[in-house]
Amino acid sequence: METLKQFRKSRVSRIAMDLLIVIILLAIFADYVAPYTFSEQHPEAAFTSPNIKNLMGTDNFGRDIFSRIIFGARISLKIGFISVIIAGAIGTLIGAFAGYFGNTFDRIVMRIMDIVLSIPSLVLAIAIAASLGNGMKNLIIAVSLSSVPRYARIVRSTVMSLKEKEFIESARVSGASHMRILFVHILPNCIAPIIVEATIGVGTSILSAASLSFIGMGVLPPNPEWGSMLSESRMYFRDYPYMSMFPGLAIAITILLLNIVGDGLRDAMDPKLRRAK
Repeated sequence: METLKQFRKSRVSRIAMDLLIVIILLAIFADYVAPYTFSEQHPEAAFTSPNIKNLMGTDNFGRDIFSRIIFGARISLKIGFISVIIAGAIGTLIGAFAGYFGNTFDRIVMRIMDIVLSIPSLVLAIAIAASLGNGMKNLIIAVSLSSVPRYARIVRSTVMSLKEKEFIESARVSGASHMRILFVHILPNCIAPIIVEATIGVGTSILSAASLSFIGMGVLPPNPEWGSMLSESRMYFRDYPYMSMFPGLAIAITILLLNIVGDGLRDAMDPKLRRAK
């Protein structure tokens, strides 16, 4: 509750969170909010500029861009959140065991993580997606695996700083097993940095998924993923710029909101920053 109170003190973070909740609700209730289905075509109304009937205009097939962006939010957010959950779970386990047990296991695992981190995450995601093929499931796997090292390093450093604390020594003396110490006493204290990284990571995952879809290695048309919408509209950019502008704004605004919320959570969860204020 204290963290929530600190978070709500920041007006910018509060507004960003409220707007993000609106986007999530629009994605969840897209079937009821969107004026048209994402695949509904009206060829006679193709390339219609934004107007009262079509708030963001129509594309080359006469599909309502506003409706497609709302349905696209469902796909993009789904990819972002699921990717972060998978990457966070795998990275947390790897980092926790490496940081707690150390020695040879730590050196081997973290050298592998360093090798993976030396490869740009988008390049790695492209390589994984290319080997797995197109589709949402493969896209989620590609984005998730490329994000694992970040969580592993964060959790490892936190575990290493916690395992020598007095309350951990007390647990050892009382006869608690290694697994109990790790999962009951240490990992709950790693939640704060994981949540902050995950919040920002959702935005990174959305951008990576959009990039892969843009080059034809992610969600394919006619599914209204924001990156694939950008890819479809690029050849019409000179004459109908709104077709690219609105999906691009959807990506940019969503990622910006996620980053602001992540920064707000970091400030709210860090006692040092709270004292400094």
